[in-house]
Amino acid sequence: MARPGDRRGLPPLHYLGRTTDPPPVWLETRARLEHARLLRDPLYAGDGALPRGGGRPILLVPGFMGGDRSMDTMRDWLLRLGYAVEPSGLAFNIRYSEAVLLTLAPRLADLARRSRRRVTIVGHSRGGLLAKVLADRHPRLVRGVVGLGSPFADPFDIHPLTMAGVRLAEAANLVRYGKTASVEVGFLHELAAPARVPLTSIYSRSDGIVHWEACLRGDATCLEVVGSHTGLGVNPEVYALLARVLPGA
Repeated sequence: MARPGDRRGLPPLHYLGRTTDPPPVWLETRARLEHARLLRDPLYAGDGALPRGGGRPILLVPGFMGGDRSMDTMRDWLLRLGYAVEPSGLAFNIRYSEAVLLTLAPRLADLARRSRRRVTIVGHSRGGLLAKVLADRHPRLVRGVVGLGSPFADPFDIHPLTMAGVRLAEAANLVRYGKTASVEVGFLHELAAPARVPLTSIYSRSDGIVHWEACLRGDATCLEVVGSHTGLGVNPEVYALLARVLPGA
């Protein structure tokens, strides 16, 4: 077990963000267009040609600085397909990781108990990182994890503007909870450990927030789409992949 603040054994990480060749953040302007395309796509109507959910449970976890409302479009679609969908209970995802995991764990356990099935966790960005560690802690409750633009290999390989937001979140956690940035080291060790359940990483090379290579891991099934980072939750290509992946995830 790593001691608090002990970074030994961690892979090299971009602790300052990606300061050279940063992701093309201007491409994030595509998100609204991606959402509009999705709403016009017959796929989003959840027609009978798509595999049905059959009541299989899914826990949705939003990204950094996001809340459950950011996953509403995906939730509505999954419900139409017949999945049992549970929100994370997060309104603003900035708390230090252990505090968030303590919120997610009882929701996971309750969903698994009510459905009498193992749960698939779908997380956007930071939500995917939280999902991976949560699943590793409770592998008997989890069928699989799907990350959308989640930097599983290096959570700090992100645009400098996003890193500035991370620093603000660290300051907020220090003021409110008395936790310094070192509180995340244990989480980073768990994130770097081999996945204990099937892990799927959906990523975009034109992601304007997370460098796409940070989403690649040898123990994950990595699937590429074209689109923005913030739009991955409303991207038609992502939904087509989810329709294929979730029945077996």
